[in-house]
Amino acid sequence: MDSVLLKNPTEPRSADLRAVDPVWARIREAAQAAAAAEPVLAGTLHATILSQPKFESALSYHLARLAGTTEVPAALIRQTFDEAFAADPSITVAARADIVAVADRDPACTSLLDPLLWFKGYHALQTYRTAHWLWLQGRQSLAHFLQSRASALFGLDIHPGAVIGKSIFIDHGTGVVIGETAVVEDGVSMLHGVTLGGTGKERGDRHPKVRRGVLLGAGAKVLGNIEIGACAKIAAGSVVLEPVPAGCTAAGVPARIIGCVDVPEPAMEMDQRI
Repeated sequence: MDSVLLKNPTEPRSADLRAVDPVWARIREAAQAAAAAEPVLAGTLHATILSQPKFESALSYHLARLAGTTEVPAALIRQTFDEAFAADPSITVAARADIVAVADRDPACTSLLDPLLWFKGYHALQTYRTAHWLWLQGRQSLAHFLQSRASALFGLDIHPGAVIGKSIFIDHGTGVVIGETAVVEDGVSMLHGVTLGGTGKERGDRHPKVRRGVLLGAGAKVLGNIEIGACAKIAAGSVVLEPVPAGCTAAGVPARIIGCVDVPEPAMEMDQRI
């Protein structure tokens, strides 16, 4: 009887929701199971997930709650996220692809709920996506505010001017830095401590271009306006100052090409061994 009373009769049935938005359906199912298993978290899960009508609402609520300050309260920040999501639906298409990428590539991820609630690499990336939208609208001050809040909260610094594709996995995330003119194409994976930076005080187009399917190992530094070709692998701790051809592995300080990758998409395999 309790489960009947708690069910909202206006909500779509689980089967209907899975057909319309399978990512959101899986998140809700995981939240319901987590709330039942851990009553201490039931209030958080209800506010963030179970009382929200759709994925976009849950994402904006959670990110705004994390980013809010005394001077800029969460309610105002949430309005900004909602505005961006409504104006550019590709933002939340990418957010869904990112969350699936985490589940596919991270063995520590037990469900789609984990990245949405707990994984700071995912939080920083989704905050960047709205900051980037603001940047393109000429609202640079608010974009920088979100960048600053994400850096303080999550330990990642992603410039809102960078161009980042979808299905991106930032594992752990601590210490990741992505510069203003960097490009990261679809399907890239990177671990903590990765830097996509410049080489000095040069201006203009000065940051790396990372093509699809690349794996950037922990602590890798890629510096300058150079290209990392599709499905390349950069070994952990490497300092890359020269372009890396597609499908090649680079390692060392400074990095050099040591061979070809042995899998079609290193970003999917997440194997840092060389």
